[in-house]
Amino acid sequence: MPDKINSFRDLRVFQNAMHTAMDIFQLTAKFPPEEQYALTDQLRQAARSVCSQISRAWRKRRFKTPFIAKLNDSEGHACETQVWIEFARQCKYLDDSTCEQLDAAYEQIMAQLGKMISQADKWLIKPKPKQTGDSPPA
Repeated sequence: MPDKINSFRDLRVFQNAMHTAMDIFQLTAKFPPEEQYALTDQLRQAARSVCSQISRAWRKRRFKTPFIAKLNDSEGHACETQVWIEFARQCKYLDDSTCEQLDAAYEQIMAQLGKMISQADKWLIKPKPKQTGDSPPA
């Protein structure tokens, strides 16, 4: 982990979400073809959205409310992913152990997102103070 976070890619929560999404991509490749446009796509899209909303939140750090809203969206997609994982379990496409590991990974991701939300001020971009004599840009 770098000392300074310069990008959403440096965030542990993004790295965890991306790693887990890639696990889901590999696992869903084995789903039956009739699930291609139903469960497979839904599960993959939800997992991708966790990552994409974290990246969007990163770019919204100038304002607290939109930053928190995007993190909250990511948290919602993580929870949605858990629902699709449960459908895969119920359909016997994934075994219990795999589902428990994925569920635990998303619980961890949601805890990380929750911590960022509760400490939102720490992540916001602070405006640089104006120096005396600064004139507005031409």
